[in-house]
Amino acid sequence: MATGVNLHTRPLSTAEIAALALSLAHLGAGPQAVTARRGLQLALEHLDLDDEVIATTLTTLTEPLPADIASRARLIADAITSRMMIRLHYQDASGHVTTRDVEPVTCLVHREYWYLVGICRMRRAIRAFRFDRILAVEPTLTPSRPHLADRFLPFQRRKRARAA
Repeated sequence: MATGVNLHTRPLSTAEIAALALSLAHLGAGPQAVTARRGLQLALEHLDLDDEVIATTLTTLTEPLPADIASRARLIADAITSRMMIRLHYQDASGHVTTRDVEPVTCLVHREYWYLVGICRMRRAIRAFRFDRILAVEPTLTPSRPHLADRFLPFQRRKRARAA
């Protein structure tokens, strides 16, 4: 190791963890994917896991997605990176299937589920779509407006405002 290297690092932000995990999620189960997930686990070791929800979420972050979901995750990740709208065929919890144009913002994990967080044009609001309920993803040529991911992470803990 080189001398003079600063080993002090800041913790990863929620958005950074989500981006890393999404990048790893669609790698499959090959040797590089296993090594990369181990690296993510090491990066998250410093976190206090006394909260069962956080522990379950971190376990989900470091497990590979099933191949069909991973394929859709790649399309979603590409759309987020290129800032392009996508068309989702989505089955809700009641079994109703809808087609929605979505401006993808970020992806996250909460407990044992992956979610796409984006602005749904049909509902004209921010929505979270569970990956396992996304039946198909179609890329579009429609640009998406830029959005800061940190503003759209519904499951993250918010800092309380200080009393003046």
